[in-house]
Amino acid sequence: MSLIAAAAGLSGCGGDSGQGVTVQVGRAHCGQGWSRSPAGTRVLLVHNGDSSAVDVTVVSGGAVFAELEDAGPGTTRPLRVSLAAGTYAVTCRPEDAASVTGPQIRVTGAGGGARGVRPITRNDLYPAVRAYRAYVTRGLDRLKDRTDELRDAVRSGDLDAARAAWLPAHLAYERLGAAYGTFGDLADAIDGRPAGLPEGVRDAGFTGFHRVEHGLWHGEPAASLRGPADRLAADVEALRDGFPREQTDPGDLGLRAHEILEGTLRFELTGKADQGSGTMLATAAADLDATRAVLDPLRPLLNGRMDLAGIDARLDRAARLLRAQHRHGRWTPLSRLSIRERERIDGAVGELVESLSSVATIAAVRRTP
Repeated sequence: MSLIAAAAGLSGCGGDSGQGVTVQVGRAHCGQGWSRSPAGTRVLLVHNGDSSAVDVTVVSGGAVFAELEDAGPGTTRPLRVSLAAGTYAVTCRPEDAASVTGPQIRVTGAGGGARGVRPITRNDLYPAVRAYRAYVTRGLDRLKDRTDELRDAVRSGDLDAARAAWLPAHLAYERLGAAYGTFGDLADAIDGRPAGLPEGVRDAGFTGFHRVEHGLWHGEPAASLRGPADRLAADVEALRDGFPREQTDPGDLGLRAHEILEGTLRFELTGKADQGSGTMLATAAADLDATRAVLDPLRPLLNGRMDLAGIDARLDRAARLLRAQHRHGRWTPLSRLSIRERERIDGAVGELVESLSSVATIAAVRRTP
């Protein structure tokens, strides 16, 4: 994986002729074979002659301009980077040894180059993690209240009230966003889908919001839904009560900022998650809220490292397209979208997912070069 404009997926770096220059990496020969280069985009052929895997970075002035993770022993892999005039070095981090920095590489000429990114450390991310956990804690309280209302409606036998209570409860869960990596088995118990279960929607392992959804929109009587609704409320309570004892990996925040909407494209905007309520667009809108909630505590770190304004503009566009499908208090089911409406929503969310991949790359925990 590469960094920078880099967040778009660089797979290489400079060589004098532009045809690729072989650069040795490892404990004994880090950076050997590359000493000078013209400015601009070039390709390095990174050869690991060591006996263990090596992480490779191209650095200058404390910033990272490209990276190649886990180059295996005896392998040669390309690494592309755009370098402006200046002095750079290759840093090698073998998996079982201290990092090594190679000799200086002199880049000359008028060609442009990508902007380097200062690495983000675990310590840098702790304030963001604390802020996000506070958000999740508040959200878990709301989730419990909404889920209790759903359970009570099912218990009363008023299935119209239960159907009305289902969506607010489910959206409260969806807006928790990045925290699902902290939820463990309760994540599947609360929001799992029947796909992959031996008996599908009839499987005893099918629980949570989508189990209740399936029953509410497929004519199941209240008596048979009381057990699933009680189980859902109990699991949500256990999630809320147990969250303070769970640890959130600082490295998860940037990754989840990308993964939340990746999942939306895969499950909500294809209809795969729908168990009858027809509320996939409402869920997609909640996922946008969750993505913003992940980005907000990261902003102090991402400012100056990437184009947040562009991401915000894409978030706003996707939100407008989704909100346009909420009319007279009801969400348009996917099946009732016109081809043009569906293409515009899919395109906007897909473009946003691509942009958010840079957040995952830049906010990944790294050691300072």
